[in-house]
Amino acid sequence: MRVVAGNFRGRKLTAVPGMATRPTTDKVKEALFNIIGPYFNGGQSLDLFAGSGGLSIEGVSRGIARATLVDRQYQAIKTIKRNIAVTKQPAKFTVYKMDARKALRMLGKQGERFDLVYLDPPYAKQQILKNLAKMVDLDLLNDGAIIVAETNQAAKLPITDLPHFTFIRRQTYGITVLTIYRFRKE
Repeated sequence: MRVVAGNFRGRKLTAVPGMATRPTTDKVKEALFNIIGPYFNGGQSLDLFAGSGGLSIEGVSRGIARATLVDRQYQAIKTIKRNIAVTKQPAKFTVYKMDARKALRMLGKQGERFDLVYLDPPYAKQQILKNLAKMVDLDLLNDGAIIVAETNQAAKLPITDLPHFTFIRRQTYGITVLTIYRFRKE
């Protein structure tokens, strides 16, 4: 695992030990950022199931100003912090050890707003639509925010009839499916 492009390009990242997480491959990560970016001029990102932190680190490497990473596993948090240290810019990252529901409530109370959200939950526990609805209810998204959902093929996320979200694209890479939406406040 490595940072594909940007300021941290080529830096090696560590995967979370064990089988509890599955890191996004470099190929999928590069394809994803080619679809949504590939570079950014600031903004804030949220990774609700951060795993190793690779997606957020890639985003900051490509110009996201600040990244918030959430994971509930101790080993993931330890790995995220190790990977953030590789960037030598820890002030650009905020890390929380908690589950997604608690994190969303806390971020809502803090008045946070995000421009880019990564949702890559464990395949067996996907609640992406509930998480999206909660983000809308808590006013966590800036108008035009991009949402990237990484799932398996069984997830079948909707491409229509999703209030506040416009479907942008779906791309399949082996068993991994990227579904991308844009948030609209209206």
